[in-house]
Amino acid sequence: MRALGADRAYRREKNEFLCDGVKLLKEALLWHAEITAVLWSEEPSVRVDCGAQYAVSEDLLGYVSPLKSAAGVVFSVRIKPWPEAAPGRTLVVETIQDPGNMGTILRTANALGMDTVILTGDCADVYNPKTVRATMGAVFRQRFYEMDRQTMRDYLTAHGLQLYGAALSDASRDIRQLSLKNAAVAIGSEGRGLSDALLALCDGELIIPMSEQCESLNAAVAAAIVMWELTR
Repeated sequence: MRALGADRAYRREKNEFLCDGVKLLKEALLWHAEITAVLWSEEPSVRVDCGAQYAVSEDLLGYVSPLKSAAGVVFSVRIKPWPEAAPGRTLVVETIQDPGNMGTILRTANALGMDTVILTGDCADVYNPKTVRATMGAVFRQRFYEMDRQTMRDYLTAHGLQLYGAALSDASRDIRQLSLKNAAVAIGSEGRGLSDALLALCDGELIIPMSEQCESLNAAVAAAIVMWELTR
């Protein structure tokens, strides 16, 4: 379980990921996630139908959890791929490397009713415990796919969606002046924005208008604004 929390490759090898806290446990149960093991350092407050449950000391729970403050329970969950479906309202994120931003994006996507989030490039692992915690349970209910850039472009084209890239360029149009019906929007990394390779696959570019005193927005904030426009 400690390895699940610390090692991305090990998570994929075992097809499991680590979660902590009663809130996430309740979300996992609500959305019928397959819980594979549970460690409790306190009296169980939720009934879990899982044979591998253990009472442990707070020190041991702290050793297992990769987070600074383990909250009474740590548990592992089976990774299950989302079934393929028409993408609908779609956000593409490229090389979002901060787990907190990635988790916030998934949480916001679920709150705003996005149908699909596509991860491409070197993104933070959705199943990193910090990402999972930041999703506030959305990891169990928000559909997302991981694809390389060309596969993503082919997937959107096959479903009749144009692709716009959020970019600071002379070619970018004000997002408020665009119709985003039947379109997906791509958001780039916190530091460098979208790559030239992804921009080359876009049908157009857009920009979120902001004060001249400000050069850019946090990736999760930019994604939230774009998703709001996609759902209007």
